[in-house]
Amino acid sequence: MYRKISDFEERWREEAEATLKIFGALTEQSLAQSVKPGGRTLARLAWHLTVSLHEMCDEAKLPVDGPRGVTEPPALPEIVRQYDKQSQALAAAVAKHWTDAMLAETVPMYGEQWTRGKVLDVIIAHQTHHRGQMTVLMRQAGLAVPGIYGPAYEEWVAYNMPPQP
Repeated sequence: MYRKISDFEERWREEAEATLKIFGALTEQSLAQSVKPGGRTLARLAWHLTVSLHEMCDEAKLPVDGPRGVTEPPALPEIVRQYDKQSQALAAAVAKHWTDAMLAETVPMYGEQWTRGKVLDVIIAHQTHHRGQMTVLMRQAGLAVPGIYGPAYEEWVAYNMPPQP
């Protein structure tokens, strides 16, 4: 849980960059990849990460405009553009409308009461969770997965080091 806006801002910048790094490794051909027939595709997961930023902010009464709801994902460049716009809008809204002291206050979230600090923590955890799903689908689609919290297989090889098991 976050207790200082500045801590969230720093972490969010890193996490948004990581998500854009994953999005940047996608191809139009890979977007249909799913773990099973009828399961979420790479396109659906990427779009879900994008629209859920507005949804979660809306739940927490944090004003952020943007796409929301279960809609068909647009083309990859639009997903990337919208995610980048939404992630910046989230950071700006937190800085403008919330203070460090407000992070301990509770707000209604999905039928529960969460502190605003927990809202920010869950936004990041939600994104991390779905990025992990995306990396599995990317491997299944034959894509190289960029390292996020350390080198990925291909990066170890590029460093002329044995890949870590």
